[in-house]
Amino acid sequence: MPTDIIISESKDRHQRLCRLCKQPVTGRGDKIFCSATSKANYHIKLNKVTTEASERIDKILHHNRSILLEIMGKNSTQKKVPRALMDSKKFHFGYITHYHVNAQNKTVHYVYDFSWMIFSDQEVLIKRIASGPIF
Repeated sequence: MPTDIIISESKDRHQRLCRLCKQPVTGRGDKIFCSATSKANYHIKLNKVTTEASERIDKILHHNRSILLEIMGKNSTQKKVPRALMDSKKFHFGYITHYHVNAQNKTVHYVYDFSWMIFSDQEVLIKRIASGPIF
């Protein structure tokens, strides 16, 4: 039995309560909602919270990409800049799309089609990742 199902004791027997509205649940032993409406409303609320978090994070990632694009310009493929420049533009170093550790044991961070790597002397190497052909 899942741990997040609420059980109340009623006249010496256990009664399952709906995950959303806390009403008694009747029917199958693994049923966790009292009605289809409660189930739908639960998932609507869950999706809303997930969407809000995703949109907030995506906004930060797009902001980071805009900063990298501004620093790189249209034609540059690689540029070394002081970290202070990125800090002054409010770059969020903690938000990335993915990363990997290269052969020199340095972490390369990615934000969409850009990568960046911090050096010990407080400089950041930014690279534009070449995209393949668009079909």
